[in-house]
Order: sequence, then C-alpha cells, then structure tokens
Amino acid sequence: MEIQSVALGEAGWGQLTQGGLLLPVNMPTLDAPEERLRKFKYRGKDASMRRQQRMAVSLELRKAKKDEQALKRRNITNFSPDPASGQLTKGVSLTLQEIINGVNASDPDLCFQATQEARKMLSQERNPPLKLIVEAGLIPRLVEFLKLSPHPCLQFEAAWALTNIASGTSEQTQAVVEGGAIPPLVELLSSPHMTVCEQAVWALGNIAGDGPEFRDLVISSNAIPHLVALVSSTVPITFLRNITWTLSNLCRNKNPYPSVKAVKQMLPVLSHLLQHQDSEVLSDTCWALSYLTDGSNERIGQVVNTGVLPRLVQLMSSSELNVLTPSLRTVGNIVTGTDHQTQVAIDAGMLHVLPQLLMHPRSSIQKEAAWALSNVAAGPRQHIQRLIACGMLPPLVALLKNGEFKVQKEAVWTVANFTTGGTIDQLIQLVHSGVLEPLVNLLTIQDTKIVIIILDVISFILQAAEKLSEKENLCLLIEEMGGIDKIEALQLHENPQVALTALNIIENHFSEVSDFRVERSAHTSWCATLAGDHWAGAHASPVSWASLYDLALSFSPIHADWAAFEWQLPGSWRPF
Repeated sequence: MEIQSVALGEAGWGQLTQGGLLLPVNMPTLDAPEERLRKFKYRGKDASMRRQQRMAVSLELRKAKKDEQALKRRNITNFSPDPASGQLTKGVSLTLQEIINGVNASDPDLCFQATQEARKMLSQERNPPLKLIVEAGLIPRLVEFLKLSPHPCLQFEAAWALTNIASGTSEQTQAVVEGGAIPPLVELLSSPHMTVCEQAVWALGNIAGDGPEFRDLVISSNAIPHLVALVSSTVPITFLRNITWTLSNLCRNKNPYPSVKAVKQMLPVLSHLLQHQDSEVLSDTCWALSYLTDGSNERIGQVVNTGVLPRLVQLMSSSELNVLTPSLRTVGNIVTGTDHQTQVAIDAGMLHVLPQLLMHPRSSIQKEAAWALSNVAAGPRQHIQRLIACGMLPPLVALLKNGEFKVQKEAVWTVANFTTGGTIDQLIQLVHSGVLEPLVNLLTIQDTKIVIIILDVISFILQAAEKLSEKENLCLLIEEMGGIDKIEALQLHENPQVALTALNIIENHFSEVSDFRVERSAHTSWCATLAGDHWAGAHASPVSWASLYDLALSFSPIHADWAAFEWQLPGSWRPF
C-alpha cells in the first residue's frame, strides 16, 4: 500500500491518508474485556461464530411476505388457446355433475369439454370451488389426462385445472401431489407444445411453493434440469417469468434448505437471469438468491462465488421497488457471512449505494439498509473505516433523529457495533457526527432492550473520554442534551436491568455532577461536537500508546446479568 502522507491530529493520534481516506495507524480497538463482549451482541467470540449468529436477525426481515413475492399463483385468464391448432375453444356451460360424468367418460372429446368447464370454474376470480372439485374426486382423472400426449388440448386444460387447485390451501396442494401429478407434470416440461409446457411449469411452481416437503419432491423428480433447459433468448417473456418464479420457489424455505446439488444446478441459470432487463424476471431472480443466502457461510459462499455481487449492488439502485427490495435483502444476507464475504460486497460498491437507501422514502427500505449497515459495522475496523469514508454517518444520525422507530432500532444496533469494534479515531469521528443527541433522546422509549444498549454505548464513550481526560466535557455535553436527567430517571425503571445500568452510569460518571453543573470547563472539545469540531481541545493532554492499550483493557461490565438479557431475545443475536 502506498502511503501518501502522515499527519498528526490535535490530540496526538497518528493518521495516514490514502486517496483522501483517513486510515488509523496502530490504533487499538476499543474492545471491552472478553466476558463483557461475549454478552454484548457477539464481540469477543471467534469470527466464524460471530458471523453465523448474524444470520438469524429478525422474523420480520426474514419472513416471506406474500405481498413481496407470491408463494402461489392462480391462472384466471378468461380463455384458453388450443395448443395444437391455435384456435379458441368454445365455451359450454355444464353443471358440476355433468363435469364429473364428462371427466370420467371414455370419449376424449367429452373429457376435454368437461375438463375445460372444470378449469373455468377454478379460474373464476372470486370464490373458485377448489374444495368442491377436490371432493368430487376429479384429481386422479386430471392427472391421467396429463399423460395423453396425442391430446395436447386435454393435457393443457388438465394442467391448468391442477395448477389452480394447487394454488389453494396446503391440503388442496397435497391432494394434487397425492394424486400423482408431479411426475407427469415434469414430463410435460419436454412437451413440444409451448402452452402445455408453460402450464406445467406454473403447476410445479405452485406445488414447490407450498413448502420444503413438496419442493423437494419436485426437485427429486428431476425438474431442475428440464426447467434450466427451457431458459433461452427465444422463450416468450411471460413464459420466462413463470420459469424464473418456479425456480425461485425451488430455492425457497430453509427447514430444510434445498440440497446443495439442487442449488448448484440452479445457480448458473440464476446468474444468467440476473442480467435480464425485465423487472419481474429480475425480481424473482433476486428473491431466489435471497433465499439461497439466508443460511450458513457455506451457502452464502456458493452465491458469492458465482460473481453476482456487482450486479446485485447495481440493482440496489433500481427505481423498481420489486427489484430493489430483494436485491438489498440478498446483499444484506451476504454481509452476515464471513469477513471475506462482506469484503467482496464492499468491493462491489454496496457502501456507495447504502447512503441513498438510508434516505429512501420508504421506511421498509431504510430499515433493510440500516440492518445491512449494522452487519458491516460488526466487522473489523477496516470495514468500519470504509463505512465512514463512504459517508454513512450523516444519514445514520438522521435516521436516529427522524426515522420510524423500527428504523431507529436498526440504527442503534449499527452504532452499538461501531462503538464496540472501532478504533479510538473512529469513535471520535462517530461522536463528531452528532450521534449522542438522538441516542439520548431515545432513552425515553418503551423498548427496554434498546434502552439498555443505548446506555451501554453512552457508558462506553464516557469511559473512553475519561481515559483521554475529556470526561468532564463530555458530561457537560450530555447534561446540555438533557441526558443526565433521563439517565437519573431510568434508575427508577421497572426493568431491573435498565435501572442497574443507569445507576452504574450515574455512580461511575456523574457522582460529582453538581460540580461541573456550577462551573463549566473552558474546554470546547466535547461541547463543540455537535458543531463538528475536533474532539480534543487546546488543553487536551497527549495520549501515549500505553494509555491507549490500558484503555482497551479497562472496560468492565455495566450490569451483571447480560446473559439473562440475551436469553430474552427472540431466537436471534439481537431483537428487531
């Protein structure tokens, strides 16, 4: 690395500049003792364990929202083209009993007419009689019709009817599976009639979307190679959308995950589809990748190794919300992986895109962007430095001040990770950004877990200021923000952990608060933080490397029962 210059800050901290970036020189990380850090999120644990814990973030972020990507889709087109002749079939109205009789007839024409009428009933927009058709025992005959290759019209209508039945409840999908529909539907993926083939793709997508059991039945029936073979530059866009959506359902669900073999079969075509320009194809491809990266480091590595990250980061700037959301989710999943995987995402430019997403008009995007940022901040100091250099701190502070509460919580986690993992120089820059005032203002919220974390962050910064002979000025700043009154009030909080944390801060840092309430210090450093001035004022004492080392070893637990606090989290390393 070529070093362009060396400069000394006002307080004696060495800094290197490279391309305009500030790089810390031999800065010790502000890590607390091992026991405390094990209890605060994941600091102090080995890297692989820390990263693995970051996978299970939040049920709200992780759940598959139906308005984001449909598990199942029903075909409600008003008419069906004849796959053999291209002509439209004539509509004939039949009663349910006539449909039953016709489906069970030996005449292929009567079977076709009755099956088409059943399909029309199943395709009506409101209250389709799925249950009636299932209870009428039509599924076994419909499955038989799938095998009649001399009658492609009948195959098409049967596949369509089964598609719509499978779009219903899990019990109705199960009836289709138990009727033996999967193997003949997979066979139809090789049909010479495109409309028949496309309808089979749709039916298999609905079956796979029901859950991991039926997904794996579709996979074990060798559907993936057939689906992959259908992807070409000549396939109609509507057909390609159905193929992509079905592939995404084959990537979906993680109890268990799809097999490694299946993922390897799908990744090349997903990487190819990611280069498409159609927003629906891109959306379902990104959702597929988001499911595949919602897992272990090894599964994340499978996706990262395909080289898709630069394209995913590019799609994070999309004006189409249905593309932006899953691409951001996928990149967010990737940075829960190893430091190397996170570095690949950073190198792909994710930190250059995140600032605009933190300011996105939709709070759901702000939240996902802040969650992704919190995982970058949980990495090594080099990642934190890139975070600073890419201008993350101003929008982060803005979210702490004005964001919706669900977004503010993510921002608090980002600050907590930054504080426990950054160097002294980086911590100074965090304070300079104006982070303390919104943190203090959030001490009145009802979420006790977040309040405890904010108190810990404040205590951490106070201990750093004390070692740098700047605690009095920081205390004056916190008082000016109304922080002392808020912390004092929390000593009476009904939650014992909140009360104990607040009590220890008051006893350890504000026991002589009346002294500096009477006479303010001449130092301008901490009080000028909100204006963006330097942390250390004219009277700051030089800081030796020995004192910095002592600082890194000197932190002690703020409250005694962090383990109990961790057990309250909903199956993850942090709440949402």
